Amino acid sequence: MRTGGTMPQVAARINEEQERWLKDYFRTKSAGAEFILPWAVDTFFRAITSIKQIFSASELKTIVEAHKDMKLMPDHTRLSYLLLCVTDACDMNNVHLRHGASKSSLESKIKTLDDTQATALMVWASAFWVSRNCSAENLDDYIKAY
Repeated sequence: MRTGGTMPQVAARINEEQERWLKDYFRTKSAGAEFILPWAVDTFFRAITSIKQIFSASELKTIVEAHKDMKLMPDHTRLSYLLLCVTDACDMNNVHLRHGASKSSLESKIKTLDDTQATALMVWASAFWVSRNCSAENLDDYIKAY
C-alpha cells in the first residue's frame, strides 16, 4: 500500500517454499512481501496487546525474564516450549518469586494459549533483551507498552 513517498526497505530471508507461496498468492514475491510484512507486524501488535491482558504485570515480568539469554528459534515457537521455558526459569531461578507471581496461576494461564499466541508472547518477551531500551528500569515501561 504505497501512499506516496518512499517506504523503508527490509531485506528478509525466506525459504524456497515460502517464495513459491508468495508467488502463487501474490504473483511476485515482492508484491507478497509488501503485503505480508506490514500485515504481520500489525497483526503481531494487535495480538500481543490482547494476549498481555490475560497476564498480570508480575506474570509478564516473569515471562520476559524467563527469555533472558535465550535465542528464539522457529522450531521452538510452540506452547510447549513457552511452558518449559517459564517453568524452568521458575523452578531453577525462582523468577516468579522475584516478581511476585504465582507459578501455578502463570502456568494455567499459559496453557490457555494456542501455539500462535504462545509464539507472539515468546517473540515479545525475547525482543526486550535485544532492544535498545533493555534495562531493569525499562521493564515496567515495556510490559505497559502497546
